[in-house]
Amino acid sequence: MLKSWLAGTRVLDLGQYLPGPGAAQILADLGADVLKVEPPSGDPLRALDPVTGNPVSGVSPYYASINAGKRVLRLDLKSEEGKRAFARLAEVADVLIESFRPGALAKLGFGADRLRAANPRLIHVALSGYGQSGPLAVTAGHDLNYLAFAGLLAASGPHAAPAITFPPIADHASAMHAALCALGGLLGRARTGQGAFIDVSLAETVLAWQGWGLTAARAGAAPAREGALLNGGAAYYRIYRTGDGKFVALGAIEKAFWRNFCEAVARRDWTDRHADPLPQTALIAEVADVFAGAPRAEWDRRLKNVDCCYQPVLDYGEVPAHPHVAARGLVRGAEAAFAAIVDGEPPSMRAPHRDVTIEEAVAAWVETV
Repeated sequence: MLKSWLAGTRVLDLGQYLPGPGAAQILADLGADVLKVEPPSGDPLRALDPVTGNPVSGVSPYYASINAGKRVLRLDLKSEEGKRAFARLAEVADVLIESFRPGALAKLGFGADRLRAANPRLIHVALSGYGQSGPLAVTAGHDLNYLAFAGLLAASGPHAAPAITFPPIADHASAMHAALCALGGLLGRARTGQGAFIDVSLAETVLAWQGWGLTAARAGAAPAREGALLNGGAAYYRIYRTGDGKFVALGAIEKAFWRNFCEAVARRDWTDRHADPLPQTALIAEVADVFAGAPRAEWDRRLKNVDCCYQPVLDYGEVPAHPHVAARGLVRGAEAAFAAIVDGEPPSMRAPHRDVTIEEAVAAWVETV
């Protein structure tokens, strides 16, 4: 079912690493025909382990994961042959996703105006760190920088210092946002017949999530780390260490859930302390002492059937074997499938990426239009 939604839609993916390729993979999961265009040396992720930072021999499994479901063409956009081939592909593409620095694609001869003139129906999504304009437009950055810029890090992590998140939030968020913009552009084109140039910023994608923090700051109460309800200031919404050094997550925001938790751990005297002022430092310490008194397996046994918003903090090795994950069928080996089950039908497995030649790429699109 998913694969039928964008069937016949042609997507050029000029992205590298995660954000652009991630956006294009979402469109591929929905049925689009995605052609990834890489420089002659290939996407740098081909030879990188982004977890360790070490080079890998052959094709990185991380590259293979984010580019599954695509055809891949190596093309030198600085050569005349490469320019001609790309121009032919861009003329018939429905969507173009690129993640160059602002102005870089124009220097190669394919600025937004030229692409629009050659293909007025093209939905051109330009992903960049800070957007196509403004003082930071050409400033280099990575996920951590964008989270810092947007204010997210200031409110995340323990009181002593902000915490780095994994996987990279801005990369994944902007991939989803870029795909959403591409879909919106396609819907708009269906009404007007006209394409669009869509400026999507990684930093501003994260900034768009900061409405609650900005609202609090404007009221003079910006959320301090471990000081607010949702970032560790509440005893009932926190991560706790268990007696064996593992962790559990308690999310008993509602009083009924908190009451159920208190009864399950034989601490009914905590029930009315749900309303203690934030940060609930004293209560947090007491709850932490209780969790530290038994290993995680014991808390799983005692709390898994209690209606109190409890979950153990699973490591990646535990996730695929979890009964719920297995029942839903959205993780197959190391692949996490598109997270939607449509009319009871789970998404299909992604085919491995496939390298193609210029002739194959052009024939598949240009000669069939």
